[in-house]
Amino acid sequence: MVVEHRVEQRVEKREAVTQSQLEDVKTQNSDLQAQSVSPPAELSVRLVNGTTSCSGTVEVFYRGEWSAVCSGWWSMRDVMVVCRELHCGDAVAVNQEALVEEGRRGVAIKSCRGHESTITECGFREGGPGYCDGRNYHYVICSDLQAQSVSPPAEHSVRLVNGTTSCSGTVEVFYRGEWSGLCSSWWSMMVAKVVCRELDCGNVVAESRGPLFEHNTRGVRLSSRCSGNEYFIRQCDNRGGPGYCFGEYYHHVICSESVRLVDGAGLCSGRVEVKSDQSWASVCEADFDRQDAEVVCGELGCGAPAALQGGLYGGGEGQTSDKEFQCKGNESLLLDCDTSDRENNTCLPGNAVGLTCSEPDDVRLVGGDSRCAGGVERYDQGEWRTVGTLSDVKDIAAVVCRHLGCGSTVSVPPGNPARGFEASCSGSESSLRECPRSYDRSPGLTVICSESVRLVDGAGLCSGRVEVKSNQSWASVCEADFDRQDAEVVCGELGCGAPAALQGGLYGEGEGQTWDKEFQCKGKESLLLDCDTSDRENNICLPGNAVGLTCSEPDDVRLVGGGSRCAGGVERYDQGEWRTVGSDWDQRDVAAVVCRQLGCGSAVSVLPGNTTGAHGVVCDGTESALRECVITFDRHSGLTVICSSVQPDISLTDSMGGVSRGHQGPEVFRGYSFTITCSTQPQYPGGSFLLTFTCSNRTQTQPAVNHSAAFLFPAADDSHQGNYRCVYDNYGFSHNFSSESELLSLTITASPLPAFIIRHVVVLLILLTAITTSYLYYKPTRRQKRVNRVSSVDLYVNAMEMVSLSSRAEAGPGEERAAQGTE
Repeated sequence: MVVEHRVEQRVEKREAVTQSQLEDVKTQNSDLQAQSVSPPAELSVRLVNGTTSCSGTVEVFYRGEWSAVCSGWWSMRDVMVVCRELHCGDAVAVNQEALVEEGRRGVAIKSCRGHESTITECGFREGGPGYCDGRNYHYVICSDLQAQSVSPPAEHSVRLVNGTTSCSGTVEVFYRGEWSGLCSSWWSMMVAKVVCRELDCGNVVAESRGPLFEHNTRGVRLSSRCSGNEYFIRQCDNRGGPGYCFGEYYHHVICSESVRLVDGAGLCSGRVEVKSDQSWASVCEADFDRQDAEVVCGELGCGAPAALQGGLYGGGEGQTSDKEFQCKGNESLLLDCDTSDRENNTCLPGNAVGLTCSEPDDVRLVGGDSRCAGGVERYDQGEWRTVGTLSDVKDIAAVVCRHLGCGSTVSVPPGNPARGFEASCSGSESSLRECPRSYDRSPGLTVICSESVRLVDGAGLCSGRVEVKSNQSWASVCEADFDRQDAEVVCGELGCGAPAALQGGLYGEGEGQTWDKEFQCKGKESLLLDCDTSDRENNICLPGNAVGLTCSEPDDVRLVGGGSRCAGGVERYDQGEWRTVGSDWDQRDVAAVVCRQLGCGSAVSVLPGNTTGAHGVVCDGTESALRECVITFDRHSGLTVICSSVQPDISLTDSMGGVSRGHQGPEVFRGYSFTITCSTQPQYPGGSFLLTFTCSNRTQTQPAVNHSAAFLFPAADDSHQGNYRCVYDNYGFSHNFSSESELLSLTITASPLPAFIIRHVVVLLILLTAITTSYLYYKPTRRQKRVNRVSSVDLYVNAMEMVSLSSRAEAGPGEERAAQGTE
């Protein structure tokens, strides 16, 4: 009985447990059923049919069902928001998939900025069934933080962090196992351009200085400046180390994401390309108009559109976008514009649209008489800042004048005493923002540009192809429309000396239009545009006729107190008076520029000058004139320079017509006399000339008389053929001076006629000229005519006797008999 009672208790207990478990299961099932009927949040997002939970086709829950997302344009900024909402890390890729099924409900997402937390913050263009007909699904891949590979990034690879998009933020470089800030004392848009290219973003839009590096923070320093053509930042030569960037700054970069200009001359010109499915595609000219161009120029940080033309910057090598843009012109981004499918899916060769935007208004000249003169300022991080430099003055001035649409640099007077951040240009940049800059404080820079005329592609400020400004664009001038008096006005307007050379095609043809007027200057005008003009009779300027002009350097430098124009204390004419020039550094470079400007050869010696306080000068030694160097208000001791003489000239002459010009240089007929003359400009008294002959060891030396010496050769023969050179030697100021001329290559050839016949012809021509002149300009009496006739006969007889004697003296026996027979 006891056993049976225990069994009954166990059975009752087991049944009670089973009943409790059943109740729990019912409760759980009811919870699951309740969960299953609760719909997702409206406009939530998911990825389906992917290889991981963080990849797949994008769908949005809309009005009770999952709907396709079918935006006409999809960018990485939209993908960033999707990945962020799903906690899937960074955006990796987006691809366009198959067309949305006909009649299915669709949702179009407005363009995201990239910083939104959820897709709903971007906004939607809602549609019902059939809204997505003719459009495509979008497949997204996120990095998936939980499934990321442990493989480290490549050494010296680059990234942007803490930005509003994947193409903006603080620059970091992967170095020795960790991400480090990138610092450089010189930073420019060219470095930022390489960063954007490596990240497969678009054009660089802006760069700015970030906060200071923390103490003992590892950094990677850019040890050389990027040219802007590199594909990776590591090609710019980096070097790094812990604490290396202390005292310097982080750098922020903003790149465009889905539009860029390629193969242009600067940051604001090139072929338009848009990003589609992670690849770049050209845009057909027919799908792109002025309003679209305004949006692109604004998005890239440039000014208004200046030129829009198919094939302007090549046809590109990739695909062509199949969308037609329909911007209103006031959108911030090209992807904010409406698009439509192109009716004709063919873009003919040469129709890839090229765009030239004007440069941004971030540079100005202040305190001058016009917008083309004054102290240089650049708009940077919300304020106008002074621009200064200690080098590259000519190049910086050229870039500033070009940026402002002014002409050539007229002068770079001593800068304002305010000190600004330092800039360094090569001179070829389109705008000042392309030049490297440093936040070191340097003396302010003042620039004076011409307004309506310039010289381009020359060696200095005073040479180049003449261009005038017409309707806000620059035009070359045809050689036929420009003469010496016009050149005098241009040289004077640009602050140069007198014209030295004027020739068509001397400095290339240029790529723009040709000026359609003929200048009629009198030579006294202050500006070229003050001259009268007339319409050109023939509106065609043949190739090779774009006029090139070389002006001499201005007479604003001299050497005083040295007994020669090529030795003495350096002075420069500035603001109406001669001022002493000094330098406490780069003295050899300053001396080289002074000697070059004065035409005095090379610098021989640089000595301490007078102790008078002088304007400081900084040169790099390559400048054509002292005005191209940095001139500061700092006071220095004076500078004394001794230059060598200039390169002597060598020339060939003869008295009887025995010299001709051949294909290889001058030629002398065998048996004829010739003279080689060495000369130099008057700088130092005395000296001597040494004539060297490269085909033998023989040399001749003569004293310099009136700065020249003549070397006579009575009769040319084959031993005289070869190369000759003049060497000028002098001594002064306790220094030996020596300079060499260019080579004179001389060829000896056979005469086409015997020498004595040519002599007779020359004498007869001289007599005929004299008799004709006498007959035309004098009216003598009959008796005087008789006397003149006798005198003429006597003159002829005497001349013939001289020729006979000369022939017998120089000819051999056979030639002497021939000469007697002729007489």
